[in-house]
Amino acid sequence: MKNIDRRQWLKSIGLASTMAFINPTELISKNTTNSVYLPKSKLVSLTSNENPYGPSQKVREAITKSFDHTCRYPFAYLKELVKNIAEKEAVPENCVVVTGGSTEGLKASGLTYGLGGGEIIAADPTFQAMLNYSENFGAYVHRVPVDDKLEHDLEAMADRVTSKTRLIFICNPNNPTGTLLDKNKLKDFCNSLEDKAVIFSDEAYYDYITDPEYPSMVELVKEGKNVIVSKTFSKVYGLAGIRIGYLIARPDIAERLKRNVMAMTNVLAIAAANEALKDDEFYKFSISKNQEAKSLIYKTLDSLKLSYMESHTNFVFFQSNKHISDLSAKMMNEGVAIGRPFPPMYDWARISTGTIEEVNAFCKAIERVYA
Repeated sequence: MKNIDRRQWLKSIGLASTMAFINPTELISKNTTNSVYLPKSKLVSLTSNENPYGPSQKVREAITKSFDHTCRYPFAYLKELVKNIAEKEAVPENCVVVTGGSTEGLKASGLTYGLGGGEIIAADPTFQAMLNYSENFGAYVHRVPVDDKLEHDLEAMADRVTSKTRLIFICNPNNPTGTLLDKNKLKDFCNSLEDKAVIFSDEAYYDYITDPEYPSMVELVKEGKNVIVSKTFSKVYGLAGIRIGYLIARPDIAERLKRNVMAMTNVLAIAAANEALKDDEFYKFSISKNQEAKSLIYKTLDSLKLSYMESHTNFVFFQSNKHISDLSAKMMNEGVAIGRPFPPMYDWARISTGTIEEVNAFCKAIERVYA
């Protein structure tokens, strides 16, 4: 299997000339059915941080071919995918746990470590899937406000650790803020606390990080640390609707997590993921289109004098100076749906990067709202 050398690729192009690798017109025509500007009667949905260009043509063909196997349970087909993921992450196969989207991995981890009153520490705001789910099973979640840079306040999070702490959740880059932790501070944080609690690093947006030297916390898993990393095929690979992701953890931790994985995944998703890992062209295309879309959003927000966080994801978090309910309603009237509220930051809004046509529609709509 051909691996994507992300670091080398980012170094070689500096994200300034990504389109030189590909023919975007050809890819758009092949890889998406919704790249054309939506008419006014259609809602432009920029709410869920999806990749509107996927799945790629190669992945679609792999899905179609796999229909002959949908009468079978997926267990027999997992072996190849586990092997390919292990090769991509450079870990043993028994470190890989395939899940129904990374959300299932988050929930399985929350159940594993939160059941029966276990304590979990997390930033606020951050992605809530693990936290809300674990609370349903008796966990207590310490929500620690982000700092003035809208980053995880690692010092304050460390201060919350007690003898009851079982898991520390880090979403990096963070959703909804889009912020990225200093790589050295993050590694030091994990190393200093992994003997007191398991550190969970949610890396759903890792592929969008523009620093080619930024480390995945998979490196700590390789060192045998108490670290779990989640990754997904929903974002850069454009497979949000088919539900497949994975966890990387030390073998004993991985085995424990597998016991709480319930839905797992399916034959179509496995075929799609296997092919997606090989499709370097679409991977590069997705990243470059995301950069282009963010640049358009930044330009518009600058013109409106609205502050925003530099994003390391496929969305932008900006200070709207309006209550999110008011802004959402006005944008909906313009035919554009934006991200949900993220309490307590009700005067901030999250906008996903859709197709360029969709982003242009957003830019025109928000200019009318603030006129």
